[in-house]
Amino acid sequence: MNELTPSMALNFVKENNVKFIRLNFCDIFGFQKNISIMADELESAFENGISFDAHVIRGFRDVTQSDLFLFPEPSTLAVLPWRPGPGSVIRFFCDIKKPDGAAFEHDTRMILKKVIESAERKRGLYCKIGVECEFYLFKTNENGEPSDITLDKGTYMDISPLDKGEDIRREICLTLEEMGIKPVSSHHVQGPGQNEINFKFNNAVASADDLQSFKTVVKAIASRNGLFASFMPKPMPDAPGSGMHVNISLYQNGKNIFNNENESYSKIKESFIAGILDKTPEITLFLNPLANSYERLGKFEAPKFVSWSYQNMAQLLRIPAATSENVRIEIRSPDPSLNPYLAFALLISAGLDGIEKNMILPKAIDENLFTADKNLTKNLAQLPDTLEKAIELAEKSAFIKDVIGSRLLSKYIELKNAEAKLFADAKDKVQFYKENNFYVI
Repeated sequence: MNELTPSMALNFVKENNVKFIRLNFCDIFGFQKNISIMADELESAFENGISFDAHVIRGFRDVTQSDLFLFPEPSTLAVLPWRPGPGSVIRFFCDIKKPDGAAFEHDTRMILKKVIESAERKRGLYCKIGVECEFYLFKTNENGEPSDITLDKGTYMDISPLDKGEDIRREICLTLEEMGIKPVSSHHVQGPGQNEINFKFNNAVASADDLQSFKTVVKAIASRNGLFASFMPKPMPDAPGSGMHVNISLYQNGKNIFNNENESYSKIKESFIAGILDKTPEITLFLNPLANSYERLGKFEAPKFVSWSYQNMAQLLRIPAATSENVRIEIRSPDPSLNPYLAFALLISAGLDGIEKNMILPKAIDENLFTADKNLTKNLAQLPDTLEKAIELAEKSAFIKDVIGSRLLSKYIELKNAEAKLFADAKDKVQFYKENNFYVI
């Protein structure tokens, strides 16, 4: 629902017999959190916020400064169609504020808002983002717990009966539509039990919100059907990992600058792409935040090198075949375990940095980099191939510090270092992934 005011949201609650309201936010790693309030508390929530204990949210505050407040954003109202009646359940995404009313510095949604507002104010640039998100469906055991048995043995774009997920995807898409999120396409992917659903381009904040809602819907619908959905980047060692390709279109003066018909924007377009290529290694920690993420990169078409091309699936960044308003760039390294607010903020800022510095776009590479001669690949920059290397690059990055703030970067690095140590100390890496990633991502 667009352009809702608090009074319009309150009227919706009365007219639709809404009983429960979920106020959604996320921690610094993108894990969804929420508090549920009764309908008659919503007016106060708009005016005064709803307090919560921030010291138990990873990366927020310590026990000496525990109070923060959630302020629902009216335009993000959506009904949760899978919740049972009587009485509707709706949700809002929220701004997080401190007791004095100031914005909370570790509210990653706020960070993305500031990035896009700055791009529009300083350069008149407007960004649209669409994602292609993959996930696996697993059967559950007699206790309802996830098993390691996939729903089917299908492969890329198979149909029933090889593809047993088509009815699940249909239910997911219909549920998304009821929530105001517009799916574009869905299909079986290469791995057994692996699925992909793509949804329509939106402004950057709304697209990040949509992704958070999408993951919630997928898990809820899977559970309702006796299945378990996992967004873990590499849940099966010998099968393709799950990626989350990020598609970006950039507009200036109402025109898509990636559209080849707009040649006057070619320099801006090239510098934007060059900026993303330049910064991707150091922001990889935020695009691929788990130790498990690095099991995926460099395998099954997931990129390893910093390169670009047209249409070529072997590249970090490609420009898919498209026309008019559908022309965009696709960044292929991210995976679904990321925090979309931080990831989008950093990718957009990287492109803007390229424009600001008039960066020169390197030559396109049209080779299959998975089989290319080493004489070609030895001269290409590479993405970090372990969580430790990604942390090291991010920790040294003045660029990241400028975008998200030194305090948030420091806290993120601190917690990721602790996670990397736990992984390094784990005797059974597969069991570590299962306990720390498979069940929760």
